Amino acid sequence: MHQLPNILTILRIIMTPLFIYFLFWGNGHGYTLALAIFLLAGLTDIIDGKLARALGVESRLGKILDPLADKILVLSALISFITLDLVYGWIVALIVLRDIVITVIRFVLEYRDMPMATSNSAKGKTALQIVAIVFTLSYLSLKAYELTWLTGLIEQSHAILILMLITMAVTLYTGIDYMVANRTSIRALVRLN
Repeated sequence: MHQLPNILTILRIIMTPLFIYFLFWGNGHGYTLALAIFLLAGLTDIIDGKLARALGVESRLGKILDPLADKILVLSALISFITLDLVYGWIVALIVLRDIVITVIRFVLEYRDMPMATSNSAKGKTALQIVAIVFTLSYLSLKAYELTWLTGLIEQSHAILILMLITMAVTLYTGIDYMVANRTSIRALVRLN
């Protein structure tokens, strides 16, 4: 029972290739299944954290695996959207760069047992990324089922582009916020190397 949160986290990583498979399957059913898998994976993210706290089994492995699983799923979706011509590559590149840099710093600080401040704005960033991905997946499903009046409205308003630009801006802001909040630990880490 005490391993259940980590099992759910690993399940989320395993769901990522399945999500990508259905996303590139290409018809309405594929997009809808990709959306369902993404939402299910998001649900496991909520459950594993609450379960770990409720059972008192928060582990070092879980602290590393949980954000890694989130990054794998979210970044896989965003990179896939470039291939599907839904978002500009430079937008995703900036999001990916920020997430890689912060994840590496987090892992190194965790490994060295150094104090690490978490940012509340980072939770908002993750939520916004998920909203942007769910919105884009919903658009793909609607388009595949030929609901053109609705997809036309989304296209004319540039809703996906605007949402992705906002997501990018918030993601970059939280990266800066994280670096500032952890500047003492980061300086100490640099001096160690």
